[in-house]
Amino acid sequence: MGLCRGTRAPGGSALLLLLALGSVWLPAGARRPPRPPPCPPSCSCTRDTAFCVDSKAIPRNLPPEVISLTMVNAAFPEIREAAFAHIPSLQFLLLNSNKLALIGDGAFAGLSHLQYLFIENNDIQALAKGTFRGLKSLTHLDLRGNALACDCKIKWLVEWLETTNTTVPAVFCSSPGQRQGQRIRDLALADFECITTDFVVHQVLPFQAVSAEPFTYASDLYLALAQPGASSCTVLKWDYVERKLRDFDRIPAHSAVHCKPIVAHEQLYVVVAQLFGGSYIYRWDTTVDKFIKIQDIDSQKTRKPNDIEAFQIEGDWYFVIADSSKAGSTSLYRLSQNGFYSHQALHAWHRDTDVEYVENEGKPRLIISSSSQAPVIYQWNRAQKQFTPQGEVGDVLDVQMVKHFKVKRDHFLCLSRYIGDSKVVRWDGPRFVELQTLPSRGSMVMQPFAVGQRQYLALGSDFSFTHVYLWEEEKQKFAKFQELSVQAPRAFRYVPAADVQLLLAPSFKANTLVYRHVVVDLSL
Repeated sequence: MGLCRGTRAPGGSALLLLLALGSVWLPAGARRPPRPPPCPPSCSCTRDTAFCVDSKAIPRNLPPEVISLTMVNAAFPEIREAAFAHIPSLQFLLLNSNKLALIGDGAFAGLSHLQYLFIENNDIQALAKGTFRGLKSLTHLDLRGNALACDCKIKWLVEWLETTNTTVPAVFCSSPGQRQGQRIRDLALADFECITTDFVVHQVLPFQAVSAEPFTYASDLYLALAQPGASSCTVLKWDYVERKLRDFDRIPAHSAVHCKPIVAHEQLYVVVAQLFGGSYIYRWDTTVDKFIKIQDIDSQKTRKPNDIEAFQIEGDWYFVIADSSKAGSTSLYRLSQNGFYSHQALHAWHRDTDVEYVENEGKPRLIISSSSQAPVIYQWNRAQKQFTPQGEVGDVLDVQMVKHFKVKRDHFLCLSRYIGDSKVVRWDGPRFVELQTLPSRGSMVMQPFAVGQRQYLALGSDFSFTHVYLWEEEKQKFAKFQELSVQAPRAFRYVPAADVQLLLAPSFKANTLVYRHVVVDLSL
């Protein structure tokens, strides 16, 4: 547009004023002076570079065509995901001498043109696995001057250094002690032990229980729990779709202390042991789909039952009930065509607390613990078809529970005690060698169990947390692994349910908890 008749083009200071006000007519062909690029107060900028000091955050109002950014003495500790995505043309990024402690996953996402990255002299101890994701053009990276901890969180970096074409000056470990001063590039991937496990709550059963016995019947998984407070033996069924235990059936039992399922000759039996009113045997009747009582257990022998174990010897089925009364006796029953019948009286008048069936070197044995003496060993006599006394397990008195586990060829016993230390002993021929004592005031249960190649031990207490231990083969001892919040546990049962590994924890005072065993990769 030309000038109107009778007017003059503004000149001198007037022109400058109009330019400043942004309302000026320029002569034909004249160009407006270029505006300076946007720049945060803490930075000095040109059209394609920015140098920032004492920034409190990553500057946002930078020219999108900036290719070089330097930040020093920044006052923020973390770089989050895609923090520089608003300047995608960046080729040079220097973040030296700041207070950076954490660089998040995908922190440099969107910088596909970045070639040079410097993160020297910060407080970084670990880098997220996806820190350098998307840096397709990176040719140089400098991490010197950071206190990098060479643990599982850095394993991915060791792998990346082995495969990248990016030039990376030597970076050294500051910790842990055995790796301090080592060059990260020289670390062997095999030296990182990053797979661990955890027990997490999978399901809460809203009732108290004192025993839990898993069993499989007609290809389905079930769980029988003794619930004295609910006057029943509760049978739950595993739902493979929902991956939860669901109600299936209940057997009346007003003072049940143990409900032992036995699947023999395609028949399902449940031995119901009660403190009062006698103990009974039920059988699942497929014609009416319910449990039918078929037999009483001799109340003169079994007065105060504590534990039940079932097993097979030479094709015959047996179960044994540990009796804790002064007048009763631990008794062995054998399955015949018409039911279970008394086969042998064992260990009378000793107030037995637990019984464990063990096969060692092809010889069936029973180990019975009691309140009045050290655990007693009985060995099966094939000629007499009875158990005969073989000896005692050391001089450990007042054992509440005795449980067996095997590692390779060695056999071990776990002896839980309510007062005093619980013990782990190794079966060494005719004698037992004490390997470890574990503080266990108030312990009623000490249960070893194996999940895959890992051997665990759950040690419960009425006064504190349950401690889960993990077996260390080289040291031949258990090491503390995890604490579980279970009030007054009375049993622990490992239950493999297809691809889910469960640990049942019946509680005498609170809800029964179902834990799931999970594998955790610490390098992720």
